[in-house]
Parts: sequence; structure tokens; C-alpha cells
Amino acid sequence: MTTSATLQLGNTMKSVASPLADTTRSAALPLVKVAGLHKSYGPQIQVLKGLDIEMKPGERLVVIGPSGGGKSTLLRVMMGLEEIDKGAISFDGKPYISARGDGRKTQIDTAVRREIGMVFQHYTLFPHLNILENLILAPCKVRGESRKDASERAEGLLARFGLGAKARAYPSQLSGGQKQRVAIARALMLDPKLMLFDEVTSALDPELVAEVEQVIMQLAGQNMPMMIVTHDMWFARNIASRVVFCAGGVVVEDGPPEQVLGAPVQERTREFIDRVFHIRQ
Repeated sequence: MTTSATLQLGNTMKSVASPLADTTRSAALPLVKVAGLHKSYGPQIQVLKGLDIEMKPGERLVVIGPSGGGKSTLLRVMMGLEEIDKGAISFDGKPYISARGDGRKTQIDTAVRREIGMVFQHYTLFPHLNILENLILAPCKVRGESRKDASERAEGLLARFGLGAKARAYPSQLSGGQKQRVAIARALMLDPKLMLFDEVTSALDPELVAEVEQVIMQLAGQNMPMMIVTHDMWFARNIASRVVFCAGGVVVEDGPPEQVLGAPVQERTREFIDRVFHIRQ
């Protein structure tokens, strides 16, 4: 992303991005409360084993941990993309997801789900639609917004993400970093109160990682609440207001980034951090 585009984004995001969480609310009221979450894939594979997490308004919660520890599954559950076996999630003080406990499907409030946006590792853009059409599809279909109004908002977002010239291009004509920026812009089109990011830089070439992380940092500067799964410890340290280390389907350690990443208390966390930083050296 060019410097001018970055400055534009930082200066004008308030006028085009989603309404931000009301950080003046009582700190005692969580934006997200995950309680006793269990998720399995058949009788032999238990991914979440009673996960408990609370997230305050305005927080940037980074979830780290070994592969298979339940990080991405947590985000998919948060987005209503996975059934759960036990537990419940509330969002912004309202019941959101709960297990019925009678063998039937998970109960989910779809109106609440529309307040959450998610960006995936592999973009999930529609290849047969151009970039502008990818952005306006959900607002027009879900909200009944006019094509004209949605297009104006989309063009504004693309311009501020340094992608104004790509509105009529197709995903196959974009670099990985550009596709991921489009995916972030698309999520913002529905004015989410919370953004979920699932390993959004892991599929990118190293030189493209910075431009995507820079966009997320700009959103953080606007106090956008976000939950981020990443293996990039540098990014985690710089973006997080809190870091949660998950392993074995539960939270092992939870605290500020300087503590969890710099001086972890739990032995399992220390082993993970030492291994990750050793690999990256």
C-alpha cells in the first residue's frame, strides 16, 4: 500500500468504516463472552474442551497457539459456521449462540451474526464477480441497499485501501495482498461491530504481508474491536491489546502481549513461544 493511500485510510476511515464499539460502556460488560465451549468432529476429535473467553469493547484480542489447538475453530464458531456441542456465546449483551443439548442443531441469532465480520485466510472472493460486485453483493442482498448507494460506499472504501483503480478488475487479476485488502473492505461493507481475522497473512508472500497488516493496524487505530488468529508473533505483539494462548482446546494463558509473549507464566506457553521464535531466527 502506498504511503498516501495509508494516510488517506487513517484520516478518513471514520467516515466510511463500520460504527465502532461504544468504549464508554461499563468495562464490566463484555462485548463477547464465550462460556464452556465444546466442539468435536466425531467421537475421536475434540477441538474445543470447555473454552472460556471474555472480550471487552474496543479490545484487540490475538489468539495464538499450536495447530489443532482450536483457534480457527473458535472464529468459525463465532461466525456461526460450525455447530457446537456445549456452551454458549453472548455478543454485545445479547444471547448469540448456544447448544440445544438435545442433539439438534446449534441455536443462533442470525440478526446478531450480521454484526460480526470475518476475513479468511484464502480471501473467499467470488471469482466470477469483479471487485466492486464482490463488495456490494451482501449489502444489496442482506440489507436491501440500493446498488447505487452500495457502489458509492464500496468505491470509497476501495479508494481508501489504495484499490480505487481495481474496482472493475476480477480477483484473478489481483495480487494476494490486494485480494486480502478487498476481503477486509468487503467485510466492512456490512458495518460490523466486531472483526474476526483468521490467519489473513499466512497465505501471502512475505513482501505482501506488510500491506495487509498495515490495513489492520489502521483499523486498530480507529478502535475497531477485533479477534485475530495469527502465527506472526511480531504482528501479534504490535496489534494486540490482549493475547490468549490456546492449546488442547482450552485457554492456557491470557494477558497483555508483553507478558504472554515476553514473559509467559505457564510452561506450555513458554515452550510454544520458545519454539516459534527459534524457528523464525
